[in-house]
Amino acid sequence: MEEKPINFKNLVSREYQGHKKKVHSVAWNITGTKLASGSIDHTARVWNIDPHGHGKVKDIELKGHTDSVDQLCWDPKHADLVATAAGDKTVRLWDARTGRCSQQAELSGENINITYNPDGTHLAVGNKEDELTILDVRKFKPIHRRKFNYEINEIAWNITGDLFFITTGNGTVEVQSYPSLNVLHTLMAHTAGCYCIAMDPTGRFFAVGSADSLVSLWDIKEMLCVRTFTKLEWPVRTVSFNYTGEYLASASEDTFVEITNVQTGRTAHQIACKSPMNSVEWNPKYNLLAYAGDDKNKYQNDEGVFRIFGFESS
Repeated sequence: MEEKPINFKNLVSREYQGHKKKVHSVAWNITGTKLASGSIDHTARVWNIDPHGHGKVKDIELKGHTDSVDQLCWDPKHADLVATAAGDKTVRLWDARTGRCSQQAELSGENINITYNPDGTHLAVGNKEDELTILDVRKFKPIHRRKFNYEINEIAWNITGDLFFITTGNGTVEVQSYPSLNVLHTLMAHTAGCYCIAMDPTGRFFAVGSADSLVSLWDIKEMLCVRTFTKLEWPVRTVSFNYTGEYLASASEDTFVEITNVQTGRTAHQIACKSPMNSVEWNPKYNLLAYAGDDKNKYQNDEGVFRIFGFESS
C-alpha cells in the first residue's frame, strides 16, 4: 500500500479542549470519524472529527466513572461502541451516539490497559496489580483471569486474533496463542521494562516501546527484531503505526512526538510538544495523528487538551 511520501512540513496540529484535567488516552473509531479521549477528570469524551478539518467539532461526554479513565478502545466492528478502563475497578461499554453506558463489569483492581480482539468478541484488561482479565463482550463477564508475579504493561492481539502479546517489566514480550493462552515465545526485547506495543495494520510487524528509551521493530512471522529506533531519550510511553504501516509515531517525556519511516528507520518528522506525552494514535483511514500529554497552562494547572496533527495548513 505504498503511497507518495507525506509532505509533513505543510501539515499542522489542531487543539481540542474539553477535559478539566490531563488526557491519558486517545483512540479513533474504525471509520476514522470519531475520536475518544479519556482523562484523569473521571470522564471520557467522544469527538466527531472531519478528516479534512471542516465544520464545527461536536463532542459528547461519557460520565459515570469515579476515577481516572486510563485507557479506552473502540469496538473494531462497530463505529459507535467504545470501551473504557478506569481506576475505579470498572470497565464500561458506551454508545457514542447517546453517551450512555450500556454495559459495566466490576473487576479486581485499578484498570490501566484495555484492548479488543480483532473480531470484537473479547476485551483484554490489565490492572495495576498485574492481573489480566479477558471479558466476553456479549455477556460482559470475565472468561479468563491470570495474576502475574511480575509487572505487565500494554497488551495487544495481532490483526488475525490468533496471537496475544503482553509487554512486561522484565524487558520481555510474551507471545501467547489465542484462545489457548499457551506461551509460544518469550522475546528478550529490551534491557529495561517494555511499556507499550502496537501492531502494524498490514500484519508484517509489531513495535515495542521501552523504559530504555528505544523502540524495537519486530517481524511477526520470524519473531525477530529487525530494527531499533533511537531518537527518544526518555522511557517510551506510547507507539502507533499509521494506516499504511509506513510510519511509526512514538513519544515519551521528550519535547517532541517522533514520526519514523518504518522502512528506512529515519526520522520523517518531529512534532514539537510542551510536555510529556501519554498517548499517540494514528487514524485508521487518514494520516491524522492524535496525541495527548501532561499539558499545563501558565498557572501550572492541567489544560485537559489533546491535539491532532496532519491537517493542511489553511
